[in-house]
Amino acid sequence: MRRIVPLLALAALPVLAQQTAQPAAVSAKIFKEIVLHPEREAPASAVSLNESRLSAEVTATVKEVAFDVGQVAPKGAVLIRLETRDYELALAKSQAALDSSRARARLAEQQLNRARELAKQNFYSAEALTQKETELAVQQAQVKLDEAQLAQARRNLEKCTLRAPFQAIVRSRQAQVGELAAPGAPLMTLSEATRVEVAAQVPPRDIASLQGAGEVRFIGSGGEHPVKLLRVSPAISREARTVDVRLAFAGKPAAPGSDGRILWRDPQPHLPAELVSKRGAAFGVFVLEGGIARFVPLPGAQEGRPVAAPMLADKSIVVDGRHGLADGQAVQAAK
Repeated sequence: MRRIVPLLALAALPVLAQQTAQPAAVSAKIFKEIVLHPEREAPASAVSLNESRLSAEVTATVKEVAFDVGQVAPKGAVLIRLETRDYELALAKSQAALDSSRARARLAEQQLNRARELAKQNFYSAEALTQKETELAVQQAQVKLDEAQLAQARRNLEKCTLRAPFQAIVRSRQAQVGELAAPGAPLMTLSEATRVEVAAQVPPRDIASLQGAGEVRFIGSGGEHPVKLLRVSPAISREARTVDVRLAFAGKPAAPGSDGRILWRDPQPHLPAELVSKRGAAFGVFVLEGGIARFVPLPGAQEGRPVAAPMLADKSIVVDGRHGLADGQAVQAAK
């Protein structure tokens, strides 16, 4: 019996230890006190809505180049003049042909009217009258053909003057005075000066946060510019695995061709990376429920990165003392 008493006392020690163990001391904060909205960014550049290669439409010698590289041309301004002499002669020839066909048509109409009067007096046969009507129809058709040729000649003459289709920045110049310009040959490259957008390449995972962002900025060599989202491409680039996004400048645009990046804050509330713990194979955080610490797994959480956790909006998050905690462990929160 003397040996039994000490053995019973030893067996009771773990129970006594559990009864006398103090709850783990921790400190906690409510979600809104520690939440953050991470800043996101994506490469971007300012691009003109129109980048045009001005080409010749007729064959002619370059007579004058009015704007050079780097200059800004107002909309409608003359950029290049081609030699017009050949097309002026063609216009005069077409005008003369039209005048001649109109005179023949008038003569045919007069002859038809006279034939109709004679036919009423039975001095003209029906077959001869039909022939006169046909001659008038042929001459009227010729007038229409000559009018079309005159319009074409006038249009070709107009093509000898190349004008700015918009307020344009001259990016490059290929036309040289005295050279022969052929149809389709590029003469000048233009960028629209006023209609400038931001083209950004955004990872698919960040599209939702960009669409919900309250403020987006473009930062480039020319400084910082507020921008607003215009459209998101439904396609993903096969090479870069990014989505093409277009944004508009809210104020004065950056210079076309400016490289930079867009910045915005994720509208989803995130927990700081240092509060994310790993238990088993899952990443998550400890929250207080009464005097118990509960481990809440966070899908998509990664070590060292803030994690979106809108489901914890009404929870108290364990901040200090979490490293040795286990799910369901009793704790005592510091006041």
